[in-house]
Amino acid sequence: MRDALEADFDGAIRRLAEIGYRRAEPCAFETRVEAFAAAFAEHDITAPTGHTFVIPVGEVSPDLDQVFTAARRLRIGTVVHPFIPPERWHDIEAIRDTAAHLNLAAKKGAEYGVRVGYHNHDWEISSKIEDTTALEALVSLLDPEVVLELDTYWAAVGGEDPVRLLERLGQRVSAIHIKDGPVTKDTSAQLPAGQGQMDVWGIIEAAKHLEVGIVEFDDYAGDIFDGVTASLRYLEAGPHDRPKGGAR
Repeated sequence: MRDALEADFDGAIRRLAEIGYRRAEPCAFETRVEAFAAAFAEHDITAPTGHTFVIPVGEVSPDLDQVFTAARRLRIGTVVHPFIPPERWHDIEAIRDTAAHLNLAAKKGAEYGVRVGYHNHDWEISSKIEDTTALEALVSLLDPEVVLELDTYWAAVGGEDPVRLLERLGQRVSAIHIKDGPVTKDTSAQLPAGQGQMDVWGIIEAAKHLEVGIVEFDDYAGDIFDGVTASLRYLEAGPHDRPKGGAR
């Protein structure tokens, strides 16, 4: 929703509410806390999760007190770190460093009553550490309090069956990103839920400890409001026949 929010912040959130969304996942929420708070209150939307940096990445070094104060203001229960670059997933020492930072952030978050999570892309899955995915190597080093928000589409692009991966990760996964498409790195080819190659309902069923499922597009060739409407209507209608072939 980034372009729509920049064009008309309150109007974009109002349209989400009119479509039927009652929960949303804001990004970089600490940079405009009161704008989000006002729009969410006006349009009866809550934010159980939010994306922003909680560990240093490159030149970015987050102010954790600012992040978690903002999260508490918006009643965000889980702050999800959204990105660590691909080159940090090829050796265990770099992954160990990432885990240490996430564990420290989780301890700080706990002071505010906020959990910390991590969101994957494809490279944490395609990179292997001693015959396991780099993401699972990370999980083995995380404190129990740190959760995962599994982007199921990027897991598939990275070469894993999201259903099997969810089964292995178990209760560590509290949230998932739901998206569909041809399961390629071409983000502009992403499609509403139910229109691509992803086994959406099999994935949802496999997420046994799921608290939040987030409709997401990294990019969309059409009108984004049409895309998020189609996804929501598909999910509201309940389980459908699963795809017979293709990457899942």
